[in-house]
Amino acid sequence: MNMRKSTEQIIIHCAATKPSMDVDAATIDRWHRERGWLKIGYHFVIKRDGSVEDGRDRYEVGAHAKGHNANSIGVCMVGGLSEDNEPESNFTDDQWSALSWLVDELTDEWPDAEVIGHNDVSEKSCPTFNVGEWYAGEFS
Repeated sequence: MNMRKSTEQIIIHCAATKPSMDVDAATIDRWHRERGWLKIGYHFVIKRDGSVEDGRDRYEVGAHAKGHNANSIGVCMVGGLSEDNEPESNFTDDQWSALSWLVDELTDEWPDAEVIGHNDVSEKSCPTFNVGEWYAGEFS
């Protein structure tokens, strides 16, 4: 297991799934393995019901944000696409609560880590909301 030497970022992602799809960490693990990866790339998955599932070990290098994996934690929220496959912030109240709880826990452990969205370090729309605005509203 390749362990992270530092944790400078907490990167929020979406699964790019429709609201009707309630996938879990095991499903995402299978998708990532089908792409040739060793295992799930995210450290945590937040399901539609707000339950938080473990992906990779929280101290392991992830596979979720090219160029940022060695010093970040990846959190994936299930959802992010409309039923007609358009980017959409369609997360449940339970997911928002779980995200707040998880980010609070992670920033307690890594207080200097920057909380950002995948779209802050890539050309993707993931996670389909502005993480900086969300974070400022939740934790300021």
